[in-house]
Order: sequence, then C-alpha cells, then structure tokens
Amino acid sequence: MTTMYELAKDAYAELGIDTEAVMEKLAGKPISVHCWQGDDVLGFDQEGGLSGGIQTTGNYPGRARTFEELTADFEVAMALVPGAKRINLHASYAVFTDENPWVDRDALEYRHFEPWVAWAREHGFGIDFNPTIFGHPMMNNELSLSSPDAATRDFWIRHCKACRKISQQIAEALDDETLCNIWIPDGLKDVPADRYGLRERLRDSLDAIYAEKYDRVIDSCESKVFGIGLESMTVGSNEFYLAYAATHPGVYDLLDLGHFHPTENVADKLSALLLFFDRVPLHVTRPIRWDSDHVVLFDDPVKEMAMEVAHCPGAWEKVIIGLDFFDASINRVGAWAIGTRAMEKSLLYALLQPAAQLKEMQDTYRFTEKMALSEQAKSMPFGAVWDEYCRREGCPTDGEVYPLVAAYEAKILPTRQ
Repeated sequence: MTTMYELAKDAYAELGIDTEAVMEKLAGKPISVHCWQGDDVLGFDQEGGLSGGIQTTGNYPGRARTFEELTADFEVAMALVPGAKRINLHASYAVFTDENPWVDRDALEYRHFEPWVAWAREHGFGIDFNPTIFGHPMMNNELSLSSPDAATRDFWIRHCKACRKISQQIAEALDDETLCNIWIPDGLKDVPADRYGLRERLRDSLDAIYAEKYDRVIDSCESKVFGIGLESMTVGSNEFYLAYAATHPGVYDLLDLGHFHPTENVADKLSALLLFFDRVPLHVTRPIRWDSDHVVLFDDPVKEMAMEVAHCPGAWEKVIIGLDFFDASINRVGAWAIGTRAMEKSLLYALLQPAAQLKEMQDTYRFTEKMALSEQAKSMPFGAVWDEYCRREGCPTDGEVYPLVAAYEAKILPTRQ
C-alpha cells in the first residue's frame, strides 16, 4: 500500500524537489539550543538573579535546580527533536563543587565547565558559550563594558577574556569550534547626555577582550534595540556591532530576532550580511511587541528566516542557528522540545520550497506566476515529509510529543517540590 510519505515524495518530485536529499541535508545542520530555558535563566552562580531588562514570567512547577536536573531535562527534550543539536551555555552555569568551589565570574576557568564537556561528549552535543553580563553586583547602574567606572569595566573585561579562553578549551576538548557570544544590557533609561563616550568605552573594552586570538573560537557580539529600564539608549546597537565586526575580522554581528523594532524584518538582513561575512550567527526567538522571548513556533517570521538560510548562496554553511527563548508559565521540557522542533520544521519547510523556479520567475518578471507557484507550494503535503523525517530520526511525530512530556513531568515533579 502506498504511504502518505510516498505520495508526498512524488508530489514534490513534480516540482523538481528530492525529499530524500532534503531530509539528509537537514539532519546534518545543527541547532544550538540554549540551556537557560530549563531553569528560567537563573543559573548556578550564587550571585544569580536577573537584570538588564531580562524577565521570565510564570511559576510552572518542576524547574531544574542543579546540573544533574538540568542535563536530565535537556536529554529528555532533545530526544523529542530530530536532527543535530548543540547546547548553548552561559557562564552562570559553571558547576561548583567542594573540589571546585565558587569563584567570581572574572576568575572562572575551564575546570568549572568540565562536567558539561564530559556530558556533551557522551551525548554527541557541541557546545557554544556566552559571558554572563547581568545579574551581578558589578552591573554598575546597568553598565558594564561601557561603564565610566574603570574598575567595573576591568571586571567585565576579565570575565569576557576568561570566557573566550574557556571557549577555546571546550572546543579543543570536543575537537570542534565554539561560538562565544557577548551580549551586554548597557544602556540608559532617559535621554543620554553623552552617547559617544559610552560607545567609545565599549569599543575600547572589546579591543582589550579580543586582543588574544583563538583558532577554535567564533567571536560574536549581539545587538539590541532597547531593554526594560533602558528605553532611551542601548550602547550595543546593531549599527555599533555591525561597524565593529566590519572593521575587526573574526568578530561577527549576531542577529537576535527579538532585538529589533517589531516592524523590522530580520530575515531581510541576512542576505546583506552574507555578502560580506563568512559567518552569520542567529538567535531565533519569538518577540511579541518587544523582546519577550516567547517559545519559537512554526510561524511566518521563522519560516522566512529559514528560507534565507536554505536558499541564499553559502548560507547553509555560514549561518549558525541558535535559539533564545524562555517561558516559566509552561512545562519547560515541552517548551524546549516544541520550540526546537519548530525551528527544525521551518528549515524542512524551506528546503521543500521550489526556490530555484521562484527565483527564475522573479528574474524574468513573471510575478503573477511566481505568486501562484508560491501559493501552490504552501498547500503541498509537507506534513507527511515532516512525519517521515521524525520517524527516521527516531523521534515522535507532533501528536506524540505532549504525552511523553506529560509522562516525564509526572515522574520528576515529586522530586522537585
């Protein structure tokens, strides 16, 4: 009997699309999944807490509180997701023990992350890394690398240098590369008297941080349009980091879908960067009116971003896809699984679009025909290909995800009161 997938395979073949080649290609594209969805961005650092406009809302039971709980939850979530995965760590998730007691962030070393490396190696995950420049007493009036106070700047410079060194050591241990991304909340609530000085200090701080070169570290800086309590000015704007990256080879401008004005199309920015940079890191999230970091869904902005990744020349190799969302109002394992599956689903959808034909129609001014084919592609039997991809990757189909999440929740809740 002919299966749904076989019918879908034949239908896509009529458009010149090889579903077998598409699934093979997608399975090898890693998605870097953020650790902080599992514990509401709290981390293991005893300084802890949130600042810089970061907020998690909700109090759903079962939050991970330890390295063991967080990794167990991550394993369960990722078993529900097809394709290759990495884990994205913040420095605040250093593992402190009696043998490796707490140190402040500017004194962190590789040994504080060795448990992560051993665990990632066991499960086949790559690791990406981030300095944690928030939730700390040295966040002097929400200024760090741009602070007018030299002691504050120097503390955070030391922290970022330590994180880059740790990133190199992680990459060496895993025979890999590690993305080390810097985001700072620095900004002002009210109209600045001196924007230039803030940005000049940030530039000089970055110069100090990046003075030492590492061959396995991919360096990036993440811009933002504004933060809560920092509405009038953000020091690390997209213009600043894009200019810095353009004049400092080896440093890249990371695009976060929630860090722009709500009417900006971040997917439109990708082709511009791809023309000039050999790497373009992303943080995919779902902003609602502001940088709310809702769980990623299979929606139009994510599908459009996926289209650029799938079909811009060289983008599949150049674009580093990371996720960044956190929601404490729903099951956290479910959020991880559903959001990561949505990203993977968007990439599959994009790879199944007749991009070559659409491009040719655009270039020959056949705009009505292009519109008709684009609409036809939307009603193709994509779901049958997605189900087959999940099956081959040993993962549940969409309707099977929630019962598995609920069963795991029932198992762990008695231990997490």
